Amino acid sequence: MGTRSVIIPCVMLLRPHSLEGPAAQKSNRPPTPGVPPVRSEPWHRASGIGHRAVGTVSSPGTSPVSASATRGPSRVACRFRPFLHPPRSAPASILYWWRCENYSQMTTGQSSSQLHHTSDANKMNPIRAAVVQASPYPFDRERTLERVAELTAEAASEGSQLVVFPEAFLSAYPWGASFGATLGQRTPEGREEFRRYWDSAVEVPGPAVVRLAEIAGENQVYLVIGVIERDLGTLYCTVLFFAANGSYLGKHRKLMPTASERLVWGFGDGSTLPVFETPLGKIGAVICWENYMPLLRMAMYSKGIQLYCAPTADSRDTWLSSMQHVALEGRCFVLSACQFVRRQDFPDDFDSSFGNEPETVLSRGGSCIIDPLGQVLAGPNYESSCILTASLDLDDVVRGKYDFDVSGHYARPDVFRLNVNESPAPSVVTNGSPLDPLPAGTDDHTLGEDSLPRHDS
Repeated sequence: MGTRSVIIPCVMLLRPHSLEGPAAQKSNRPPTPGVPPVRSEPWHRASGIGHRAVGTVSSPGTSPVSASATRGPSRVACRFRPFLHPPRSAPASILYWWRCENYSQMTTGQSSSQLHHTSDANKMNPIRAAVVQASPYPFDRERTLERVAELTAEAASEGSQLVVFPEAFLSAYPWGASFGATLGQRTPEGREEFRRYWDSAVEVPGPAVVRLAEIAGENQVYLVIGVIERDLGTLYCTVLFFAANGSYLGKHRKLMPTASERLVWGFGDGSTLPVFETPLGKIGAVICWENYMPLLRMAMYSKGIQLYCAPTADSRDTWLSSMQHVALEGRCFVLSACQFVRRQDFPDDFDSSFGNEPETVLSRGGSCIIDPLGQVLAGPNYESSCILTASLDLDDVVRGKYDFDVSGHYARPDVFRLNVNESPAPSVVTNGSPLDPLPAGTDDHTLGEDSLPRHDS
């Protein structure tokens, strides 16, 4: 396989800032092989590449049942088990915050599109991954954090090393809410509804992020979770990433909210499009209908993504075929998590256009795990809350790329080329900011010499 060089001018100084939670304690769970200690380094090395799967479904409130089914070449075993409660004596690791000179969150950029193999001694392959399909406590951040702890512990007890939660799990995806808005008018009741939503959102950094990092460290899992982030007066649909040692890795803000989501969510920029190298493989996330943005998918493929997380609020039948297409196109594992929510999970005073009967299903789930050749390894489940798990052979990523590598040997850069602007786009740049005002004569997407470079992929 040929080597492709990528030149990235070093104009950013990364420096670690630590934020420590409660005193760390020893975990009763044995350490996960290959998980590095917390250290002042933003990236972890990739462990390798892959597919074969055995899927598991855990569903709350049901008696143990076992069954088996066959999809394509992979055999999926399913068993239903109640959720377990996590031990409360687990450790809280030091939380590292990575800051850049422009005060934006650190992302890996395009460090390399090559697929790195390591020695068998350091390689974690196969790995076990889980997607959570459940309901939060909408608009109640603290109770939802404890539910995250319970569900993560349940997934970890099944041997999962990567746990993926749905879009906007902390604290709510408000299905059917109008926020009192019509063209030309907003009501006082709608403004109050937005205030409640804002109050339950997550600040990054902030106490809720510290707690999520503790949950990842307590269970020694890589945690990927959809949250509603607040920054000043604006809300963002965001995915947060945490390492198994309890460290915060970074975030992705949804670039394009869909339809009425634009009323209550802001737009992310290109500075939060990370793919993280970890002992499990290269992990990134694309949220809901961002997955229908082909240029965004291409940007993620160019970074060598292997574990493609797709938190979503789309529970339609067509979502499964979309995820199969993404997996087959990118030759990567796709892990899609969607909430299973009934009206009774929301506060009594919440008004949904979907209906207000307690048993009305607002989102029916449809979570799934797909292999690099588009085969369904686990799910979809449209019936109840559950945890889907699968064992992933990362070498199948390389096997899949043998005949199709969309950003490699199957690309035609002499005909098509994608330019990705991964520079932060602040609305205000002050004299004291490391980002100098744009020089006269530059266009909207060209930065000065002292700012971050344009990123070509």
